[in-house]
Amino acid sequence: MTNTRELILAIESSCDETSVAIIADGSQILTNIVASQINSHKRFGGVVPEVASRHHVEQITLCIEDALQEAKVTPAELTAVAVTYGPGLVGSLLIGISAAKAFAWAHQLPLIPVNHMAGHIYAARLVKPLEFPLMALLVSGGHTELVYMSEDGSFEIIGETRDDAAGEAYDKVGRVLGLTYPSGKEIDQLAHLGEDTYHFPRAMMKEDNFDFSFSGLKSSFINLVHNAEQREEVLIKENLAASFQASVIEVLVEKTIRACQTYPVKQLIMAGGVAANIGLKTAMEVAISKRLPEIELIVPPIRLCGDNAAMIGAAAHVELKLGHLSSYELNANPSLVFQTM
Repeated sequence: MTNTRELILAIESSCDETSVAIIADGSQILTNIVASQINSHKRFGGVVPEVASRHHVEQITLCIEDALQEAKVTPAELTAVAVTYGPGLVGSLLIGISAAKAFAWAHQLPLIPVNHMAGHIYAARLVKPLEFPLMALLVSGGHTELVYMSEDGSFEIIGETRDDAAGEAYDKVGRVLGLTYPSGKEIDQLAHLGEDTYHFPRAMMKEDNFDFSFSGLKSSFINLVHNAEQREEVLIKENLAASFQASVIEVLVEKTIRACQTYPVKQLIMAGGVAANIGLKTAMEVAISKRLPEIELIVPPIRLCGDNAAMIGAAAHVELKLGHLSSYELNANPSLVFQTM
């Protein structure tokens, strides 16, 4: 290992994944350790903050050790330490931040604070170089946003959800269908076996903005199922999933295409946990190829769509280049919003 390479050790603990990665030169993954907590949260039907924090405490040091060992990197070879400081669950964030501060102090390394959502966008950088200006569609459990980037470190939110995020709607619908948490993948699979027979509403499709709303869709779905149960009417689960997903996808794709037609962009990045949805990815690919063939669509592989430290390391490379470092007074910001780097 030569010292000419920029090596960043990155830590991500914003929700229920404890992850540590080592990224070389902002684009090469040397290791990306992810300790999942899904099995612990399944029985609760969602993430329990106190349980998540406890797991982070148990796993964070082990993940750091495993990352260094797997990458065959010593602390002396590292350039900096990066950590997610928001948005996310405050308890979970604090565990990662405390570990990052301790490691940075012990080895006299610069500390880089990273916005979790910027990390999701920069996960695309681990696939291929970014070309500006670009548009990013962020779809996850807590966020649904359209972000325009004119250059590295510049984030302009041009559209966002006014209520539920797309991933949140998936989880709630999955609960009504009796599916195991997290249910997004299973709904996607069921949707491919069914048809859009229930024709749920497409909220805000005609409005002259790029905002989203999924609360009405969720309510419409729940009311349909509950009314059917009262009438002892049997609904086809596959068709329910297909109808729900068709509504979500049509709104996401149409709004995104319209945004890309309005703003001058070279690339469209689709990122976040819901970007792993095969139905959404396929629909976006078709729409781009037919309506905006000059725009390049980048969707990170599934392993980089969910929460992971590799994406934090990729974003940290840009932060470091811009000179944005933090003192040891860095604190968690659970409601952090986009700010230009």
